[in-house]
Amino acid sequence: MKVQDCMRPSPKSCGPETSLAEVSHLLCDRACGALPVVDVSGKVIGIITDRDICLALGKQNRRPSELRAKEAMSCPATVCRANDEIHGALNLMKSRKVRRLPVVSDAGTLEGILCLSDLILEARHDDGSRPELTYEDVMSVLHTIYWVHSVRCRTETVAAS
Repeated sequence: MKVQDCMRPSPKSCGPETSLAEVSHLLCDRACGALPVVDVSGKVIGIITDRDICLALGKQNRRPSELRAKEAMSCPATVCRANDEIHGALNLMKSRKVRRLPVVSDAGTLEGILCLSDLILEARHDDGSRPELTYEDVMSVLHTIYWVHSVRCRTETVAAS
């Protein structure tokens, strides 16, 4: 199975100069949690999440209209290609601890986005038929991403008691 079989084609994106107010509107309109950030040539230069926006606003105590995507985005973005094997993309998500991967062309331009939430819907139980993408494959990535956060939160809670 290839990334192109599971990715969302032609995702919405924003530019580095897009205000966080506009990014928030785009996220809300698209009912998603992240947007690739692209330059004027369409190349992916970063990714911005709803969490990135909250943290940037909280740290800087400024209005969303006063901050730009480039001030809150994660860069460089971890990306994959449409013809990559899905298990390679899952391993990349696991190693980088990300739930979304912009899918880029060989030139680095945005073609799609691969989201763990979509992969959950694509996955099947391994009932002996050896599906190409299993729940165990996807859950392994989620476990890796959330394990460190969960342990850190529990440790901080115990220390604060």
